[in-house]
Amino acid sequence: MKRLLFSIHLYSVVFLLTLVSFEHNHSFAEPTLPIVADQGDFSIEVYPSDHLLVVRTKDRTIKKYKVAVGNPSTPTPIGEYQIVYKGKDWGAAFGPRWLGLNVPWGTYGIHGTNRPYSIGQHLSHGCIRMRNNDIMELYNIVPIGTKVTIYGHVLGDPDHDARNLAEGDVGGDVQLIQSRLKSAGYFTGLCNGKFRSNTTIALKKFQRDHHLTPNGVVSSKVYEELGLVE
Repeated sequence: MKRLLFSIHLYSVVFLLTLVSFEHNHSFAEPTLPIVADQGDFSIEVYPSDHLLVVRTKDRTIKKYKVAVGNPSTPTPIGEYQIVYKGKDWGAAFGPRWLGLNVPWGTYGIHGTNRPYSIGQHLSHGCIRMRNNDIMELYNIVPIGTKVTIYGHVLGDPDHDARNLAEGDVGGDVQLIQSRLKSAGYFTGLCNGKFRSNTTIALKKFQRDHHLTPNGVVSSKVYEELGLVE
């Protein structure tokens, strides 16, 4: 089983990407969106492997909550985001409150649930689920603009293979592939984490140039050629 490299290039969603290498560690997240500055006194940290959400103000922890996070096929997006929307009563499945995040490839948020048994497990479709009493409390604490850092590795659990990707997939791993293809001169679109036809075209050209089957699928061989696994 191939292991993910613990030193990879970081990337920001802008037309010209600046790549910065960093050492992978549980204590750091890879920013998938550029956060110019913290907004206000509060920040949120999410540790999916521990099913833990931490609320901080400056250098002090003020709250800790157990949460449910995404399963391996629909993971919670790793990186730095902001709360850009606060909503109420989206439906029973989302509990009484919703805190929306600015993830570019889909609708993700922190919300309540009508499945409290899922708390402490990898059972969501990517959102962060909280007990309804907890999300009510958090909703009243943090304002729009609050920075949310979700920790982990963008390619998933380093003890398992990165998932194969193809047109129609979305996620931070797609965004990373787009970034690598763009830096290599193959991809000219926006690195938004959405695997569409322009990503397929760029990938197939990369595959042909590297003597791989030009099938438009990001397999273990493509990850190797892009320097993302060893």
